[in-house]
Amino acid sequence: MSAATITATGGTGTAVPSPSLARLTGVELRKMTDTRASRWLLGIVLLAGVGMILVQMFSGDAADRNLSEFFGIAQMGAGLLLPIVGILAITGEWSQRTALATFTLEPRRGHVVAAKLAAGVALVVVTVAATLALAAVANLAAPAVTDAAGEWTLGADEPARAVLYQLTGYLVGAAFGLALLNTPLAIVAFFALPTVWSIVGGVVSSLQDVAAWLDLEATTTPIIDGSLDGEAWAQLAASMGVWCLLPLLVGVARVVRTELT
Repeated sequence: MSAATITATGGTGTAVPSPSLARLTGVELRKMTDTRASRWLLGIVLLAGVGMILVQMFSGDAADRNLSEFFGIAQMGAGLLLPIVGILAITGEWSQRTALATFTLEPRRGHVVAAKLAAGVALVVVTVAATLALAAVANLAAPAVTDAAGEWTLGADEPARAVLYQLTGYLVGAAFGLALLNTPLAIVAFFALPTVWSIVGGVVSSLQDVAAWLDLEATTTPIIDGSLDGEAWAQLAASMGVWCLLPLLVGVARVVRTELT
């Protein structure tokens, strides 16, 4: 009589490496651009830039109708809406109830937040490049429809300053989104709170000196007009500390500790 021998084999699990920050950033960038709503919003961002370029083209002095002016004014238009993109990039996980799936696939919540911010940086760079292309087209067309000379002079630092300007808005928007995790509330807070502070700082004389350091619009304007000096950099850092870094830290702590259901 023979005995059957059963050999037990112990299964060994192969550890799956966690996705890198670069891979997570790519995923977040796709999430910002692969839905119809997101594409519409990004299209509106560029249309805002086009609208500002057209205003510049058909108004003002002929000397101001050139590549540098078209590029600069396009940043003002795009800068109105890029912060909303930043807010939606963060709050979309909660408004669409996908946070549970996202953080189950990638439990390191801080890495997900970092990837969202990094994806925003990439999106800002692409947006600035697109507005530069639009400004070039406008500068090419301007002499044919207006009395513009069509000068092609562009400061070497202007694209970098444009990226910095758009980044300030995007990051502040993302920070408000993180702190509040609610799309309508974050959008209202983003536009209302700095505006209220600016008004109060202008009305209350005792706050005027402080307001100069914390008025986000006032501290970011030198980025576009190229008047950043030592004091302007310090004022920009102070205002970003209050309007970006503080809500960002609150938001990261909230995301890390929030119970997902």
